[in-house]
Amino acid sequence: MNPLLDFSGLPRFAEIKPEHVAPAIEQLLGENRALVGRLLEDAAPPTWQNFVVPMEDANERLSRAWGPVGHLNAVMNSPELREVYNATLPKITQYYAELGQNLALFNKFKALHGSPGFAGLSAARKKVIENELRDFRLGGAELPDDRKARYLEIQERLSELSSRFSDNLLDATNDFTLVIENSEALGGLPDDVLQAADEAARAAGKRGWLFTLKAPSYMPVMQLADNRALREDMYRAYATRASEFGKPEWDNTVLMDEIVKLRGEEAQLLGFASFGELSLASKMADSPQQVVEFMRELSQRARPFAEKDLAELREFARAELGIEDLQSWDVGYASEKLREQRYAFSEQEVKQYFPEDAVLPGMFRLVETLYGLQIKQGTAPVWHDDVRFFDIRNAGQLVGQFYLDLYARNNKRGGAWMDDVIARRRLAKGIQTPVAYLNCNFSPPVGGKPALFTHDDVITLFHEFGHGLHHLLTEVEDLGVSGINGVEWDAVELPSQFMENFCWEWGVLNGMTRHVDTGAALPRTLFDKMLAAKNFQSGLQTLRQIEFALFDMLMHSSFEPGGGKSILQLLDEVRAEVAVLIPPAFHRFPHSFAHIFSGGYAAGYYSYKWAEVLSADAYSLFEENGVLNPDVGARFRGEILAMGGSRGAMQSFTAFRGREPSIEALLRHSGLLETS
Repeated sequence: MNPLLDFSGLPRFAEIKPEHVAPAIEQLLGENRALVGRLLEDAAPPTWQNFVVPMEDANERLSRAWGPVGHLNAVMNSPELREVYNATLPKITQYYAELGQNLALFNKFKALHGSPGFAGLSAARKKVIENELRDFRLGGAELPDDRKARYLEIQERLSELSSRFSDNLLDATNDFTLVIENSEALGGLPDDVLQAADEAARAAGKRGWLFTLKAPSYMPVMQLADNRALREDMYRAYATRASEFGKPEWDNTVLMDEIVKLRGEEAQLLGFASFGELSLASKMADSPQQVVEFMRELSQRARPFAEKDLAELREFARAELGIEDLQSWDVGYASEKLREQRYAFSEQEVKQYFPEDAVLPGMFRLVETLYGLQIKQGTAPVWHDDVRFFDIRNAGQLVGQFYLDLYARNNKRGGAWMDDVIARRRLAKGIQTPVAYLNCNFSPPVGGKPALFTHDDVITLFHEFGHGLHHLLTEVEDLGVSGINGVEWDAVELPSQFMENFCWEWGVLNGMTRHVDTGAALPRTLFDKMLAAKNFQSGLQTLRQIEFALFDMLMHSSFEPGGGKSILQLLDEVRAEVAVLIPPAFHRFPHSFAHIFSGGYAAGYYSYKWAEVLSADAYSLFEENGVLNPDVGARFRGEILAMGGSRGAMQSFTAFRGREPSIEALLRHSGLLETS
């Protein structure tokens, strides 16, 4: 049997091969189209059971077959899998675009919405139907046939371009290696980084130390290498990935222009002034203008702090490091040296206290305390030996499961992300257990020791686990609004950013640290230094996020591709307005901005800051009542995590907090208040 067509349990990763993909997807697409035909021929009035449930069943089977394929393409990329993924993606895109444009289906949903039975449905089911009606309008169901055909062409082309953007970035990242044979050129790099580089060189059949643009190799060089020329070489390679400075076949320049142009055309077909407006039609924010004003207000609040941060860094680099002209490749290095001097600790020192086998149990204990859960290792077929699998139970009852894939690999895309495998829903045989993927790109274990995490890594892990809990702890029983389904995109970061706050609590960190050599727990004195340094350069970091968010929204709302201004020129204008630290002219940031060109955040990158307002304010209730208070934890679980997308995110927030959100908690947490 084709493993992709087995929906009886978890994906059979050990058996999935590229040759399984096309037959499975072709079969399911055929079955789904036949079902749609039968539903439309049925003269009986549509109800939840005779109309919505069969559609949900069919589309869930398709997503559960295609999901593991997309996942493997991201974490175990190979030429064979990439080829079949890219060949099949347009068929998936076409199917969903056809569904969204099907006026007869739209009319069935409208008839159900207007039927006497609608009033008797649960709030969750009403929300599913209301979302469907909105999405049919946004999917072009009401367009005339000639415009529908063009809309379909745009969707297929956009999915192809996004996939190519991602492939180009992965290939350009993987292609670069730098071998250093002289140990004197590697001053400042710690032993574990050198050991990993030594092992990488041996594996490649080279002598010396091999460095790549993967985060576990790249970041330590930029922060810790004394060799300024080495930092510049690595920075230049990283900053110019997938651009005209590399192989022509991996240049994302033309792709970006076409993506933005097609998104604008799609929006205009649907009657929106811009893609930004179209994007916000299903989000919390009201208009591109509101987002731009929010970002500019935050920029004004952060700018004085950022200017102070940069002035201090330049003076320190000049006086202490002999760097008269601070360049972008010096910033990470000089910042780490300044932090070491000011707060008397280094990231490398902290890292020794965060071995994986202390961090994971500590994070699980936190969640068990807050939400009354039990998390234990389970068994499941996996795609790589490094992957682990866990069960989450509530009073002995299985409520969720997740895969954990923590380490960087050559055939795995960069970054960290959560994705859903199976969503919670009620079936005839009972509740279907939700399952999630949690993926990171941390340094793997070296030298027989457990993997060591920086404190930033720990924050990233907590962030992704927050997304996972949002998906896994839902109590909604209808697929369309269960877990993360149906949650407004600019609220989806609330549970993830909320979790990050616990990484700064002594009562949490104290129980999840152990020095990798001595076994000692993190000293309170070192924690206090970390806490003092928490908002180190917070102004610069805030402006950087605003720069990305403002660039994204302006590019998708008031920018004309090919209209006399390039995407890079637009970014230059944004930087001139909000940034205090301007990268060199050769920097090609947009070419690797996968979040918006291939990752679903187009005209939505602002949601990180938007949701940070929500998450900081939500966390302030824990601060007021005790951060490990299980009663407040139960309230957060019940009003935020359990509700999924079954009601608006603002309703869920106010139900938890008792009022609408305030920006003050975010400014306080970020050290952007004069009194903080």
